[in-house]
Amino acid sequence: MSAVAESFAKPNAVALSLRYALRELRGGLRGFYVFIACIALGVMAIAGVGSVSASLSDGLAREGRTLLGGDVSFVLFQREAKPEEVAFLRSRGTLSAAATLRGMARSADGKLALVEMKAVDNTYPMLGKLKLAPQLEMSDLLAERDGAFGAAADPTLLARLSLKTGDRVTIGSATFQIRSTVEAEPDKLAGGIGFGPRFLISEAALRATGLIQPGSLVRWVYRVELPEAANNERATEAFIADARSAAPQAGWEIRSRSNASPQLERNINRFTQFLTLVGLAALLVGGVGVANAVKSHIDRKLEVIAAFKAVGATGRDVFGIYLAQVVLLAAIGSVIGLALGAAMPFAIVGLFGKLLPLPVVPAVHTDELALSFLYGLLTALAFGLWPLARVHDVPVAALFRDTISSEWHRPRASYLVFMAVVIALLIVVVIGLSFDRRIAAVFVASSVVVFALLRGIAALLMTIARRLPRTRLPMLRLAIANIHRPGALTPSVVLSLGLGLAVLVTITQIDGNLRRQFLAALPDQAPSFFFIDIPSAQAEQFDGYLRQIAPGARIEDVPMLRGRIVAARGVRAEELKPTTDSEWVLQSDRGLTYTAELPKGSKVVEGEWWRADYSGPPLVSMEKKIADGLGLKLGDEVVVNVLGRDIPAKISNLRTIDWQGLGINFVLVFSPNAFKGAPHTHIATLTEADGKAGDGKIIKEVADAYPMVTSVRVREVMETVGSVVTNLALAIRGASAVTLISAILVLGGALAAGHRHRVYDAVILKTLGATRLRLLGAYALEYLLIGLATAVFGVIAGSIAAWLIVTRLMTLSFVWQAGSAAGVVAAALVVTVGLGLAGTLLALNKKPATVLRNL
Repeated sequence: MSAVAESFAKPNAVALSLRYALRELRGGLRGFYVFIACIALGVMAIAGVGSVSASLSDGLAREGRTLLGGDVSFVLFQREAKPEEVAFLRSRGTLSAAATLRGMARSADGKLALVEMKAVDNTYPMLGKLKLAPQLEMSDLLAERDGAFGAAADPTLLARLSLKTGDRVTIGSATFQIRSTVEAEPDKLAGGIGFGPRFLISEAALRATGLIQPGSLVRWVYRVELPEAANNERATEAFIADARSAAPQAGWEIRSRSNASPQLERNINRFTQFLTLVGLAALLVGGVGVANAVKSHIDRKLEVIAAFKAVGATGRDVFGIYLAQVVLLAAIGSVIGLALGAAMPFAIVGLFGKLLPLPVVPAVHTDELALSFLYGLLTALAFGLWPLARVHDVPVAALFRDTISSEWHRPRASYLVFMAVVIALLIVVVIGLSFDRRIAAVFVASSVVVFALLRGIAALLMTIARRLPRTRLPMLRLAIANIHRPGALTPSVVLSLGLGLAVLVTITQIDGNLRRQFLAALPDQAPSFFFIDIPSAQAEQFDGYLRQIAPGARIEDVPMLRGRIVAARGVRAEELKPTTDSEWVLQSDRGLTYTAELPKGSKVVEGEWWRADYSGPPLVSMEKKIADGLGLKLGDEVVVNVLGRDIPAKISNLRTIDWQGLGINFVLVFSPNAFKGAPHTHIATLTEADGKAGDGKIIKEVADAYPMVTSVRVREVMETVGSVVTNLALAIRGASAVTLISAILVLGGALAAGHRHRVYDAVILKTLGATRLRLLGAYALEYLLIGLATAVFGVIAGSIAAWLIVTRLMTLSFVWQAGSAAGVVAAALVVTVGLGLAGTLLALNKKPATVLRNL
């Protein structure tokens, strides 16, 4: 022992702590499997999400030119580029033009389907490869022969209309022969989500349809491939600047290869952050398991700690030894999680590579792995320091007595400061490195509140159990006593189970509400159809026709243009600093309208609506949340570019809008004189009296009478959006499964940590005459009561969190899903009682003599 005592007197404390930590771990990792598994799961989730996101970002960056279709693209809505604008673009490189427009395709037997037409020239695609079946040259594919233009269609269209290659369809006034099917478009992602199958045609064919009318919702895209000598970022930026100078009021949306699909990249970043936070939630749940494992380990090592102190070790020496063990074990768990997370992008590409719609380039991203490792280490320290630090001031005699009774004390101030620094560093990393710091801050604040509430719930439950009147039922009396006795499992079980349940309820409630919004019944009085590209000159006639073929239906009709906000309150749109939930309004052209009356579904909350006969300078009404997000107020000037002309307007009022009714409404509504003389079309909705969309009769009759009008069935649009939401929800459920697994592991670890105390309890009670069945019943009641109280909290906390996310972040209506909540409660009770009784059976199998001999 003298050698040991001398070693404690040596100054190299770090090396000493590490040496003794490694010696203790030679006996194996018994008691730390839950610790390692919890850290590994959380780190795996964070590293996996980060690695997949980084691989996807690399893919988008590498394939930026292909996705864009060139080095720079210029997008215009509702108008073609002027000859001088085309000449300028052509002078700087190879130019390819395309146009997209929705239309109604009609087969020979009269079947109709909405299609997304894409008119291209013979240079398409300049980059990448258009995959067709059969593969044809563009000149042969799109040429006009035998009175029909050539076309390539998405296989979905052929299935909907029961067509095959070689069959003919009509769109507007033109006839098309489907000569091939489209298997893959190199620039599809840059165009966003479409609500109909692709129909690839020539520009001449698009003009032959007769659908291009003044104000039609045509999207013109001009792609430029720069010469090899000017093919770099600096030259690209200079070209964009020259284009803006040459045509300052062109109003085009300009993208370069570095931001081929900015909306897609933003959505990826947001979704990545959400999944990272889910992974971090799993890590925090696992942190409870870390605390339980550390406390249990210290309980088992009391004699060793006492021996260390007896030969001269200080409390700080002992703390250093076991802190080194925690760090080593956290590193082991983190490395396991890093290995699994780093392999995730490779596994995804290997298993689903051909099915992925996005370009994923698998690679090992050391920055993401390093961040995940830091998360794992900081979490282990944040939760492990409290039970570690409380050993410092416990005297040797008390440590030996702790075999029977626990006498824990609050740690010293220095350890509390150390723990506070670790927690603060973890919070700084979580918030500072997040895509949306506001959401990350809310997550951190919510986590702190939930932890505090769970501790309060556990304390309240123990207080209530302590003050309950003494019952005559032995099993119930024993169960209640176990809830509040010294060293009770109540705090550990409530923390581990409560966090997991809160996350599970949050996910199930969000999932249920998303499915209700997009996959279940449509809102009451939601429109059955939208009709777009109604010529202005025929708007009244079309309105009358709809009332004739659908008597009793509610018809709404408003004018519609496309415009882009180019400045606000004297600041260019590029220099504005919008909030994350309002920046989308600046990213592209938006639908606009003008009216003398307040639109249905809108409510003025600031300012006043203009008079019906107003004829002064243009005024605009804005949606309030968007105005607040852009920092705009009443009287500020907003400049909108419409059809290549900048139109300034002052904000007259701010509105709230009911978007969930699916009616016609716009963020920007102008006074009637704002677009006087500007060519535009109308958009209309039809809401049938019985709320049903019928069998397609209305669509057929409208297509017969007005072939230039596009009919959109709301149900089909909702199904398209719903399929995207379903895939997102599937990813969320997959990530959340990690949290649930961590919660179950932590719960099992918490119950295992109390196994030694359970053994002593069982032996003493059996010695005094308690039967195995009575003890099982008492323990089952204990776990049932704790699980029920925790489940109620989990349902309440998770429901509140889901309500805030759905209503505040997603701006959707929230309906509490009672069925899923009840399922969560039932599952929680089964898991809690099942795991508890499994541990109890092991305790009951212990022979009394072996235990009594050591008391």
